[in-house]
Amino acid sequence: MRLILLGPPGAGKGTQAARLEKKFGIRQLSTGDMLRAAVAAGSPIGVKAKAVMERGELVSDDIVIGIISDRIDEPDVANGYILDGFPRTVAQAQALDALLVKKGSKLDRVIEIAVDDGALVERIAGRYSCKKCGAGYHDLHQKPKVEGVCDSCGSEDFLRRADDNAETVKSRLEAYHAQTAPLVVYYSGKELLHSVDGMADIDKVTEEIVGELKAIGA
Repeated sequence: MRLILLGPPGAGKGTQAARLEKKFGIRQLSTGDMLRAAVAAGSPIGVKAKAVMERGELVSDDIVIGIISDRIDEPDVANGYILDGFPRTVAQAQALDALLVKKGSKLDRVIEIAVDDGALVERIAGRYSCKKCGAGYHDLHQKPKVEGVCDSCGSEDFLRRADDNAETVKSRLEAYHAQTAPLVVYYSGKELLHSVDGMADIDKVTEEIVGELKAIGA
């Protein structure tokens, strides 16, 4: 089962990917994680990526595709994978299609987790975590049982991501929609896209995704 998860920051892609990994025995492949692993391993494509990054430049689509190509050949993804963070543009989607054709493979489904922008800003801007154990909380929806004390480890030290503020989130959403709207059309045209309501309960979202994947033979 080869999947792509589409959705803006805070839509719940990471949560759903973790559940799908467990349910279907497939691996979540984050572009950032793959890039860092390739650089650390010193693979030929990793060496190229490192040189580009050391110059302060953005890694090209060709390099990212090369890293994905190497990664999906590894044995731990024999049962399938979930691509997270790639593709971001139609050009990247076309490059991915070409890569999979060369490997005699193809995507099985592209799942879009659709969310309301206004609610998403509130969701992201209110989140914070325990600095010690990483447990997640929210100003409105998931407060610690005892104010200022982590439920999991008892720490009183919390942190917020610097970019988890309303203005930054709005900018990230604008960028996401500018890049992703064409991808929705692209994958719809290939009859690969299935959209789920990302504003629903987390378990409900999982249920709908799993139901769609089982319907296509997962």
